[in-house]
Amino acid sequence: MNNISLALKSLRFKPLATTLNIILMAVGIAMMTFVLSASRQLEDGAMRDAQGIDLVVGAKGSPLQLILSSIYQVDVPTGNIPLATQALLAQNRMVKKVIPLALGDSYEGFRIVGTNPDYITHYEGELAQGKLFDLPMQVVFGAKAAARTGATVGATFVGSHGLSRGGEVHKNAPYTVVGLLKPTGTVLDRLVLTPVDSVWKVHEVVNGIDVNDKEEKEAMDADRELTALLVQYSSPLATVTMPRYINSQTDLQAAQPALEAAKLFRLLGVGVDVMRGIALIVLLSAALSMFVALYNALEERKTDLAILRTLGAPPIKLFSLLLIEGLLLAMAGALAGWLLGHAAVEVLGHALSDDQNMTLSGWIVTPDELWLLAVAAVVGFTAAFIPAIRAYRTDIATTLAH
Repeated sequence: MNNISLALKSLRFKPLATTLNIILMAVGIAMMTFVLSASRQLEDGAMRDAQGIDLVVGAKGSPLQLILSSIYQVDVPTGNIPLATQALLAQNRMVKKVIPLALGDSYEGFRIVGTNPDYITHYEGELAQGKLFDLPMQVVFGAKAAARTGATVGATFVGSHGLSRGGEVHKNAPYTVVGLLKPTGTVLDRLVLTPVDSVWKVHEVVNGIDVNDKEEKEAMDADRELTALLVQYSSPLATVTMPRYINSQTDLQAAQPALEAAKLFRLLGVGVDVMRGIALIVLLSAALSMFVALYNALEERKTDLAILRTLGAPPIKLFSLLLIEGLLLAMAGALAGWLLGHAAVEVLGHALSDDQNMTLSGWIVTPDELWLLAVAAVVGFTAAFIPAIRAYRTDIATTLAH
């Protein structure tokens, strides 16, 4: 009979102790898996959404709030800025592209974003059905927004005021769905996109403004506003000069996504580090528990091990037997914990899907998780090493004499 079979029979001989050790190991590995998978997915998603955007220009306020509302679409805007700001930036030689954003309404919890086709192109959006918008009151749905709302090409709907459910419905300003996008894995998936003119037109209708009146229209055009502008640089020098130039303007502020995202990750990192610390404590507890269980098992099985020696088993066989028991316990706990951790990520992903702001999947395996197997093996090996040494040094005559 080989050592693996002997080790399995030994572990089955004490099912309660074996089960408790596996559970303790599983809890530690599950916590580590959950932290690594969730934090990596959130960080990767944040990096994808901010990639290629060098600067966000918006109203004075919190730079982080401006980034969260304009790039990640998870916060309320800091305010509005004059439409003329777009032309001012577009004429700057250090600016390659300016993408306008106009926020204010939503549909079943998904934000309606006034922009232009450059926004879709920036996130490499591709049509699954229909076409891109080219007239006011036409919309294109992101993949997730379309799936959750059941949007179809040709359908009409009305938005509601505000960026969350429960706002006043704009019954007199219906939108028409002209296109549906393929999944991109970016913020684009959870948005409803329309020309900026649509956002203005909706509020003209709601406020009863007569756009046929020439004077009224001229006054209205002069007061046009946007929520924010996404800026791409054409020169590395712009990184130094543009934020200072924008912030010197009375009503404008410039927020750098890379800088604000770094601040956000540092804030989140504190919580992640705490969870990692707790998981490490649980793993150390699992190692101690396995050590005690294997050590006690060795004391109870001294006679059996001595008999194995008299039957010709070399000391190295007893040494490897105890090590294999420790490794089997650790690997069983690691596998159970890894599955439990991913199940927890999937459950959290479903819970967050109602907010439509974050996407997590338990089916995604990150490279960071690979070292968890090594951690579990080290814990099992360490817990079994001292009992294995004692088994190796078993004195046949002394043990059988007692």
